[in-house]
Amino acid sequence: MVTSPLATIIVDSVTHLTPAHRGAIVYAASHGGSYAAAYAAAKGVAAIILNDAGIGRERAGVAGIELLGELGVPAAAVASTSARIGDGQDGVARGILSAVNAPAMALGLAEGMSCREALARLAGAPLTPSPAPPVADEARNEIGSNLYPGAKVIVMDSASLVTPADAGAVVVTASHGGLLGGKPETAIKVPVFSAVYNDAGRGIDDAGISRLPALDARGIAGACVSAFSARIGDGLSTYRDGFISALNETAARHGGQVGQSAAEFCARMLVAAH
Repeated sequence: MVTSPLATIIVDSVTHLTPAHRGAIVYAASHGGSYAAAYAAAKGVAAIILNDAGIGRERAGVAGIELLGELGVPAAAVASTSARIGDGQDGVARGILSAVNAPAMALGLAEGMSCREALARLAGAPLTPSPAPPVADEARNEIGSNLYPGAKVIVMDSASLVTPADAGAVVVTASHGGLLGGKPETAIKVPVFSAVYNDAGRGIDDAGISRLPALDARGIAGACVSAFSARIGDGLSTYRDGFISALNETAARHGGQVGQSAAEFCARMLVAAH
């Protein structure tokens, strides 16, 4: 889809943005963390509203809003308790702003405003495409296991970084645990053995953990860490700091438990996988 400058678009994830969206005003139902914000900036959006993902540890769920502010890009986030994370249409219909950066405030956006009104205000403002964001650190890491020679946990900042080579692997992603647009096929692109996400504070309709039943249906062990234990959008924090807050039946059969550290959960999954 080609967009004209200052067109307003709605997407379920920032990963659906392309260079064709340069200069667009966007509502993206991704978390408002640094990874998502940098991705949007790299595509040259003029302004964006995201989901606060429960805000969580070190305010990671809205850290990207401030990053965009430093680039001069108006940005805001809706409360995860007002609209489903991962669902763009729901965000526009029900979303209420919970975080607003300085460039957006200067245009009249404010906490408590509806997402729909905020988008309308942005559409009437003189905006320019975002400059390029700072170069990010490596977004994929492999952590070796002491249990099995050659076994490893694949850790990534976003579920969009999973590759066909990860089939059958134990993966940790720092993405939110919500389905995109409510579609089960978006739970994960590759048939991994197990996958860990961030629960994004669960949010309205428990949207932040809605991938788990969809993974169960595919025989994939799924779990989420609490947004208050690990920084959303940060894979290494998910693995090192995260504690499991929700899991599906497949994960439970393989030894997963609520309250486990993410590292312990992954160790159990490696045992089950081997």
